[in-house]
Amino acid sequence: MALRIPEILNPLLGYPVAVLGGGVSGRAVLALLEKLEANGVIFDENQPDARADFTLADAAAHRLVVFSPGFRPEHKWLVTAHTAGCVCLGELDFAALFWRGTVIAITGTNGKTTLTEFLTHALRQVNRDARATGNVGYSFSQLVLDEDGGVFDALAVCEVSSFQAETLVHFRADAALWTNFAEDHLERHASMRVYFDAKWRVLDRTVGGLVLAGSLVQRYAAGVGRSLPADACVATEDQPADVLLSGTIFDQYPQRENFLLAAAWWRQAGLAETELYASAHTFKLGRHRLARVASHRGVSYWNDSKATNFHAVEAALGGISAPVLLIAGGRAKGGDIAGFVQRIGPRVKHAFIIGETRHTLADACVVHHVPFTLCSSLEEAVQKAAADAVAGDHVLLSPGFASFDMFKSYEDRGNQFELLVSNLSSH
Repeated sequence: MALRIPEILNPLLGYPVAVLGGGVSGRAVLALLEKLEANGVIFDENQPDARADFTLADAAAHRLVVFSPGFRPEHKWLVTAHTAGCVCLGELDFAALFWRGTVIAITGTNGKTTLTEFLTHALRQVNRDARATGNVGYSFSQLVLDEDGGVFDALAVCEVSSFQAETLVHFRADAALWTNFAEDHLERHASMRVYFDAKWRVLDRTVGGLVLAGSLVQRYAAGVGRSLPADACVATEDQPADVLLSGTIFDQYPQRENFLLAAAWWRQAGLAETELYASAHTFKLGRHRLARVASHRGVSYWNDSKATNFHAVEAALGGISAPVLLIAGGRAKGGDIAGFVQRIGPRVKHAFIIGETRHTLADACVVHHVPFTLCSSLEEAVQKAAADAVAGDHVLLSPGFASFDMFKSYEDRGNQFELLVSNLSSH
């Protein structure tokens, strides 16, 4: 089935389309425009094949601007585009205009990628045409391109970040699942309330659909006077053990929270819970998400490089009962670092701190009496943690911060950690 151009875009695609950002989502938009026989021009300061500036004259030559999630609403190029009267759409909004199937939106501070991947896996196990898309690294534009807009019974399980959510206009979800809410991305959002309101846009775009929210979301919403429907509230904290999840990643927190939300949606969809439990036993967690990657001289080594915020680190520490030697630090994303260190202190035997935030973390460790060692590299942190650890200890890489000060990505950070740990065993 050929792609249909939405009526709202018809008068805009006769002009060149400005695509701001030449990364994964921007390139997918460009390819989608080519399929539509429309002309797209990429603007990106860091891509050699892109236009490096977006001026008022450039804006005047375009009627439509599609921007990647990395562009803040107040970015100078978007301000220029609005000044020139351009229609400005985020990549997710643009792609949503073409999708003919169902959309299940997944958001949250932590767990949203795992929930997106698990729900997609479970749906495919019961022969539903489901695809994981959005912030998982497979953009909605690419899905639209690959599936020709999808068929009516196709399901897009779409991870939505706050960066994507804050500018949504046309995106519409048939269901929205919001895992949790905690400090994150305060380098982008002016406050916790602004961050919360950005994610709330996902619920606003679930017009007439099913909304489900975890306990932390409910608590914050109540504190700021936001009203959630009673049937939206899923109890995701301190739930009793479920013997049917024994042996799965969902047996314990923090992953248990993801299963509870998936199960709430599954029941509402009228699907057999036995099938969801069966899927839990065949689901494999993505890499760099709290997994034991080695054991050396009685010490366990854990890679949780995807933990780029405080809540994720606290959840990881909560899942390990024995003494933890924590490797943490990176590029700051805002938030109360001193409060974070105070909360994790009782669970940390020793902290090995790296990256741009290491001196701030060190100051907080002094105040809250957390033993620490400043390290100039991840290699030094791993070697010193290994030297200090005794049998029964756990060395945990759970940074709590972004990776871009020292690494290409959290995957790069996690891969380097695993290589360093494997080298310990070879000596």
